[in-house]
Amino acid sequence: MTTPETPATPPAPGPAPVAAAPGKGMTIAGIVFAFLIPLLGLILSIVGLVQNRNAGQKIGANIAGIVISIVWPIVLGIIIAVAVGGSLTAACAGLEPGVYQLDNGGTLTCG
Repeated sequence: MTTPETPATPPAPGPAPVAAAPGKGMTIAGIVFAFLIPLLGLILSIVGLVQNRNAGQKIGANIAGIVISIVWPIVLGIIIAVAVGGSLTAACAGLEPGVYQLDNGGTLTCG
């Protein structure tokens, strides 16, 4: 006696592929460029923010890119101002107040 073979059941379908967040690339590029070219980083972060918001994705990284794009140039400007001010103070150390001619044709005003 032979038993009839039952047909094999087809395998269950796998999970549907998840679509990537539409603004993810803009978000990453926005954060990177926020340090290198702040204006470009600001623009990319805003574009990524709009794309992520419309797709219902998280927007925290986009906001971080926007904040970094605004704050980083200010911090960099302060660092440069302190460095230049420090070098001018060091150049006038030990000199009396007055105007001095430099070897390269420039002038140095102290005091």
